[in-house]
Amino acid sequence: MLKQRVITALVLAPLALFAILFLPIEGFKYAVAGVICIGAYEWANMSGITARIFKGWFMVFIGVLCAALILAVRPEDIWVQGELHPLFVFILWLAALWWLASLFMIIAYPRYSEFWKDSIPIRAVFGMLTLIPTWVAIVSLRTSLYDVDPFYGASLLFYVLGIVWAADIGAFFVGVKFGKHKLRPNVSPGKSVEGLLGGITASFAIIAFAAMHYQFEPSRIGVHVLIGAITVAVSALGDLNESMVKRCAGIKDSGRILPGHGGVMDRIDSLTAAFPVFAFCYMIWMA
Repeated sequence: MLKQRVITALVLAPLALFAILFLPIEGFKYAVAGVICIGAYEWANMSGITARIFKGWFMVFIGVLCAALILAVRPEDIWVQGELHPLFVFILWLAALWWLASLFMIIAYPRYSEFWKDSIPIRAVFGMLTLIPTWVAIVSLRTSLYDVDPFYGASLLFYVLGIVWAADIGAFFVGVKFGKHKLRPNVSPGKSVEGLLGGITASFAIIAFAAMHYQFEPSRIGVHVLIGAITVAVSALGDLNESMVKRCAGIKDSGRILPGHGGVMDRIDSLTAAFPVFAFCYMIWMA
């Protein structure tokens, strides 16, 4: 399993690197939308939709929403004088509220879950609240200060990817070696408190490196560390959220497209929380 995960990562990493660094903004927006659409197909399965045609229609619906956002907001209008487009601001606020609600759902699970766990439409809405803000966040970060430095936004994306992947790797190895206390056994029996702490510790190496690289003023380092810590913490929330939805659907993996990982959602579950929350914090405190 570990060998398959490593091989898959070695294939996906260069593709992600190429898309972030070398695709023009319009092409990048459509490429990210394509990944989101694959995630939507898998989320439909997690929602309890079993017929392929209806899973396909949900995927098309999410794709249409992404296309509508692409057409509604031109690249040069995403950021104007340091201010994010109002439509994107609204979606990121919605995402922040969604992840707060998700935190409550995970802490309380299985209590208070009767209204949604057997409802296909509600779980599908959860998918919309997870996937659309992810697209908005990635595009917003990639286009930040684009007219000043075309690669500044790319560095923001790599920063989030770095701390989340470091947290995932740290959590995996520390959890396997030392994990004894279950984090949320009703949601994801494999996650441990020790693994979470190991992941946070590993991610702080990336956070410290970024602080030195960007040469923050001393008064801004605290904000930088706080945003990094929030992003790492909420990435675990994204993982648990997907596990909770999959548990309700009675499935182990969201799909089988990625050997060693399962589906696309199994690979990006942490990022679907980390990117919107980081973009929200960036919009509020750093932009």
